Amino acid sequence: MHKSLSLVFIAVLVGCGNSSHKTIDIDNYTEKRINYIIETQVKTANSGNSGEVINKVSAEFLGTPYKANTLIGSSTEPEKLVIDFRGLDCFTYLDYVNSLRKSTDRASFVQQLVGTRYINKDISYKNRKHFFTDWSHRKPLNAQDVTAKISSHAVTVTKYLNQKGDGGEFIPTLGIMKRDVTYIPAEFIDNNVIHNLKTGDYIGIYTNIKGLDVTHTGIFIMTPNGPMLRNASSLKKNMKVVDSPFIDYVKNTPGIVVLRAL
Repeated sequence: MHKSLSLVFIAVLVGCGNSSHKTIDIDNYTEKRINYIIETQVKTANSGNSGEVINKVSAEFLGTPYKANTLIGSSTEPEKLVIDFRGLDCFTYLDYVNSLRKSTDRASFVQQLVGTRYINKDISYKNRKHFFTDWSHRKPLNAQDVTAKISSHAVTVTKYLNQKGDGGEFIPTLGIMKRDVTYIPAEFIDNNVIHNLKTGDYIGIYTNIKGLDVTHTGIFIMTPNGPMLRNASSLKKNMKVVDSPFIDYVKNTPGIVVLRAL
């Protein structure tokens, strides 16, 4: 990850799980944005309406450049708690939105991010929530899987997450996880499904690829211009966080997984 001259490293006691003193990798721009979003969006929203909070917080990132591989850590490199609002991929975008919506200040945001991103709040590569459905399966839970409630046409398949077609692992040393994944096939995503979705629902684009649950993520937002998938888009025409017309986006995909924020 590129480190600008303004990057600061702050050792803090995160006080979570098996974590001890960890280094937060954060830049000055991100520091300011955390405080601004909490003060102007989170604290002014109806805290009892998670969809409203998610909508207001996620809108603050519209236009933010798409950037892959921003996190630091691998099977051979120690994990660092990276917080970087200057560039997002589809999953770190959800990380930050889900954490900000529950935060009251910078310190609480750090705590929320640890719980959102890591299993048992343990800052380590192995315990990073690598899969979208980890959010509804691995504690602390970020969301509830409501896919089956959204459509009677939902289909459940058994996946062996992290196992490639040739038997190898996508993420070395992580192991294989058997999990039932429920999704709504694209041909059944209609106005009835739209009616049952709520602003702020987390959307995963289901994949038939062995070993993976989804290939992209975003947030369902009902706007004055219709339903949108708010997402950090890697499409060449975008390369930033955008609102993509929901039906147009999902109709050419295998389907969607729907998680609702807790």
